[in-house]
Order: sequence, then structure tokens, then C-alpha cells
Amino acid sequence: MQSTTSKHVSRVESAIRTGLAARSSVAASWARSATLYRLDPATAEPEGRLTAPELALARERIGALLPMAAPHLDRLFQTVGGLGACIVLADLEGVALDRRGKSGDDGDFQAAGLWTGTAWSEARAGTNGIGTCLAEGRPVTIHRDQHFLARNIGLSCSSAPVFGAEGEMVAVIDVSTARTDLPEAVSGLISATVGEAARRVEADLFSHEFPRARLVLVPGTERGIGAMLAVDANDLVIGATRAARLHLNLSGNLAAAPRPLADVMGQAAVDSFEDAERAVIARALARTGGNVSAAARALGLSRATLHRKLDRR
Repeated sequence: MQSTTSKHVSRVESAIRTGLAARSSVAASWARSATLYRLDPATAEPEGRLTAPELALARERIGALLPMAAPHLDRLFQTVGGLGACIVLADLEGVALDRRGKSGDDGDFQAAGLWTGTAWSEARAGTNGIGTCLAEGRPVTIHRDQHFLARNIGLSCSSAPVFGAEGEMVAVIDVSTARTDLPEAVSGLISATVGEAARRVEADLFSHEFPRARLVLVPGTERGIGAMLAVDANDLVIGATRAARLHLNLSGNLAAAPRPLADVMGQAAVDSFEDAERAVIARALARTGGNVSAAARALGLSRATLHRKLDRR
């Protein structure tokens, strides 16, 4: 009787040989794993982990992301930890830098390589949630025998990319479970929950990058809190999250080449000094509760001058 490993190897090799990669994203990842990275799906031993000094250096390189992500990983684990799941935050090399898991499951996950310091890039582990998410820059779920390496077919993994303040990928959040009794609806819920956690980490990274800016949610997007703009005191857009960039077709370094908020939102209008003056007066009156004398003092004008300007509005 053919073993589980040999059956899986035969299936992977057949998919690559028959050209299934052109029609399936999973098979395309299998093809990368075999031809680009020259991995053997029958490889039994997991890759070695980073040493303690190497792991410390990798964690240092990722900077503020780790402490910012920690509370979101905690909440994610509270949501899915009861499903026998392990939570991992990995860097751009696919190295697990932080994780959450129940102590009773630690032995199994450590043996599977879902432990801090282990690399899960496609180049090291073939098709898997973390590595394929990094390779394709999108959320992915790799379920059991969709993994390239036969040793990983007991896992079901859902991963989502985390994008930085300028729209660049900075990390991956992954939830993996070895449970075989989870219905498909639960797997879908896990995937959605991972994506939501990634967007909340992105929002915190974005707020940290633009601490003095006004943050504007972009309407008309499905990603909610993930689609944000950073706007300065002159109503110029100086930053945009990945979701906002995609929705509004923005690119480049917005801090170096800011754009008027109205233009970015498709509400462009001809500006004038009179418009600007009216806006300044309106804000002064709003701050003083409509008290003309107080507004005039705040603007450095006489009460009579402000009244004349108000009469022209």
C-alpha cells in the first residue's frame, strides 16, 4: 500500500508535470517550490531554527512592529486559540518572530516548526501559509494537503500580509491548526479574523508613522479601518495605507510630494484667498462658540474688521 507521503509526492509531481500550475495558484506555488527552489516534497526533517543571537537580531530589525502587534496577536489568540491554533508573526524572510499557543499543544507545534526562529519562506518550506502569502502578497489559506512538503499536510494555515505606512509589506500574521474536525465555515472565519488583525496592526503602524497628522478613513472601501489617509494642517495628503493607495490609485512617497485632500478624494475645486479666509474665520468662530469678539482676538483682528469680513461672506 502506498504511504501517505508517497501519495502526496505523486500528486504534487503529477500536478507540476501536467501543467496544472497554469490554472491553480496552489499548483503554481508547488511548481515554484520544485523548480525554482529545488525542494523535495518528501523531505522529512524541518529546517533548523535561528540561534538565539540571530533571532534577537531579526526581532531588532523589525523594530516597533513587534510591540505594536503584540496586543492584536493576544486578541487573535483569545478568539481562535480554543480551536487548537497557533498564532505566528513572521518577518519578510518568513522567520517566526513571535507566537501564541496553548502550552498543551506546544510540543506538537514545535515539532512541526511553528516556533520562533523557524523560517517558513517558500524557499525553505515550499507552499505554506506564511511563505506563499509572502510570495504572492495577499491573504492565503493553505489547507492540509495543499502544502508542498508532505511533512506539513497535517496543518491548515491561514495567513495575511501586514503592510507598512508606505504600502510596503512588512510582516505576515498566520494562524495554523492541526485539527481535522473543523468545518469549512470555521476555516473561513479564521481567515477573516486573521485579515482583520493584520489591518488593525497596519492602522497602529500608520498612526505611529504620522503622529501629528489628521487620519481620514476612505469611504467606499470594504477594508474599513485599513483604508486611511494622513492629512497635514494644510489639508495635504502626506501618507496613505496600502488599502487607500489601491482604492485611490496613489503611489510614491506622499510625504515628499503631498497632494490636496480634495483632489485625492475626487472633490477638486478652484481655491482662492477668499475661500481660505472664509475657512479661517469659520474655524475661529466655531472655536469660540460664535463669539465675534473672542474670534477677532484669536485672529489678531479688531472686532470691526472681523464684522466687515463677515458682512462680505
